[in-house]
Amino acid sequence: MLDQFDKITEAAAFITSQWAPRPAVGIILGSGLGGIGTALADKVTIPYDSIPHFARSTAHGHAGQLVCGLLAGVPVVVMEGRQHAYEGYPLAQITFPVRVVKRLGAGLLVVTNACGGLNPQYRTGDLMVIDDHINLMNDNPLVGINDDRLGPRFPDMSAPYTPELIDAALAVARREDFVAHRGVYVAVTGPNLETRAEYRFLRGICADVVGMSTVPEVIVAVHAGLRVLGISVITDMCLPDHLEVATVEKILAVARGAEPKLRAIVTAAVRQAGEARG
Repeated sequence: MLDQFDKITEAAAFITSQWAPRPAVGIILGSGLGGIGTALADKVTIPYDSIPHFARSTAHGHAGQLVCGLLAGVPVVVMEGRQHAYEGYPLAQITFPVRVVKRLGAGLLVVTNACGGLNPQYRTGDLMVIDDHINLMNDNPLVGINDDRLGPRFPDMSAPYTPELIDAALAVARREDFVAHRGVYVAVTGPNLETRAEYRFLRGICADVVGMSTVPEVIVAVHAGLRVLGISVITDMCLPDHLEVATVEKILAVARGAEPKLRAIVTAAVRQAGEARG
């Protein structure tokens, strides 16, 4: 971790040279959820390949670019696509953009993902506001010598997702009349989907949805002192006794269909962050 500080500074300086405003919010968009970037005004698009020390995204449904602009009049930076452990990247590399978002001046990270539903009360296309998570990725982005300039050695994880943001997100869903649950996300490494026995195990440890991202980014966000809102789009159901084959095409189609609901919650959170900043 000791080699990250200068790299973060370099990446942030490059982004600032392309787009000067100080963002209030950083947003990470998961598979098939890139539509929010199109809603930005006065936007500047920066490919990951051009940003110092950013890794290239190779996952399906990930554009691999940083879109900077105004959402609801509030300056934001949007990651259209992320990196995953299954792509071969170490978690420190995967979470590097979160550090850069913090350095740019953001106080809030909104992280989204496409996931599989484990809770039988959920349905394909529903949203779940993340209340808590379980890390089954067999790794942690904070492993190594801690750099106190980036955060404390032992960050508290009793409430990694900001409670008032959870309540506000669920209030948006009620007001807009769409389904949004509150539950637990479990992260696995992937890239294969799970077996029926694994789905039973994950449900048995109280997970409501399963995915291959998000948790490393949230750990680093908490370490960096960012407030966090996490939203999952349930793109397929993982019920071991009624299991259907999930394809990338189906997953991306469901994610795109749920994007307007996701945008409503994200826009409300961004507006609130802008008002808090004044």
